[in-house]
Amino acid sequence: MFPVAVLLVALFAICGGAVCGAAEPAYPSKPVRLLVGFSPGGGTDVAARIIARKLSEMWGQQVVVDNRAGAGGLLAFEMTARANPDGYTLLASSPSFAIQVGLAARLPYDPLRDFAPVTQASAAPYILVLNPGVEAKSVKELIALAKANPGKLDYASGGIGSAQHLAAELFKLMAGINMVHVPFKGAVSIPDVIAGRVQMVFSGVPQALTHVQAGRLRAVGVTTPKRSPVVPDVPTIAEAGVPGYDVTVWYGIFVTGGTPQPIVARLNADFVKAINVPEVRQQLAAMGLEPIGNSPEEFNKTVRSEIKQWGQVIQRAGIRQQ
Repeated sequence: MFPVAVLLVALFAICGGAVCGAAEPAYPSKPVRLLVGFSPGGGTDVAARIIARKLSEMWGQQVVVDNRAGAGGLLAFEMTARANPDGYTLLASSPSFAIQVGLAARLPYDPLRDFAPVTQASAAPYILVLNPGVEAKSVKELIALAKANPGKLDYASGGIGSAQHLAAELFKLMAGINMVHVPFKGAVSIPDVIAGRVQMVFSGVPQALTHVQAGRLRAVGVTTPKRSPVVPDVPTIAEAGVPGYDVTVWYGIFVTGGTPQPIVARLNADFVKAINVPEVRQQLAAMGLEPIGNSPEEFNKTVRSEIKQWGQVIQRAGIRQQ
């Protein structure tokens, strides 16, 4: 017979210092925080909240959408990069994630190493909307008006370096026009365009749709290569006067880099499952968002391509780095 003490030491060694038979609790075992680097009501926020509600039902754990607007999304990006890599801090973002790589003189994180892509949740156009007082009813008329009045037309955006800002800068470059940028914070520029304090904005479809339908804003083009089924009578900017113009806004999910691969795989599977629930697809589509739900590898390829594309636009437009 071995002494009890010897048996206990052996048991401790076999179990690696843990209680034998104890397993890690199933993920997720507590609420999950979903960071959004922009104000409530924007496209990223809308997509995040629709999907978060379904995930909360699926998991039996609350998915808390946490808006941390500021610095073009940088605040939320840095919070995600510095979070524990345990899968309980997620990030919902947009092309601003890729834009910041070319815009910021120095980032407080590595955009590739410190984040693990989970999935692209959806894609959408921006819609170019004008105050009805602007003497242009089409993209071609707007370009002609801008060329006749260089530097006299202005446009709003969600801030310097926002995806709206870069969509407008690409439009200016490809159309050969000069317009003045009026940066706002978040999605608050729409009331100013309606009031005529700013003449136009590249807006997310959810923010502009009711105002377009009510005649408070005039829609002249969408930024994607194909027309939006939500506003099928609005032409693409490419077909309306700027051939080749394409800004497809993506909304995607990231988790902190270094998160264990089984958790990343679980997140991908559950997000894709939630996105493909018919009621979620209908809710996204009603807001002008095309449901996607792809693999981490596919989403990673999109992010890398966007980093390159927007870096070139920033350089060509001469946007000063922050």
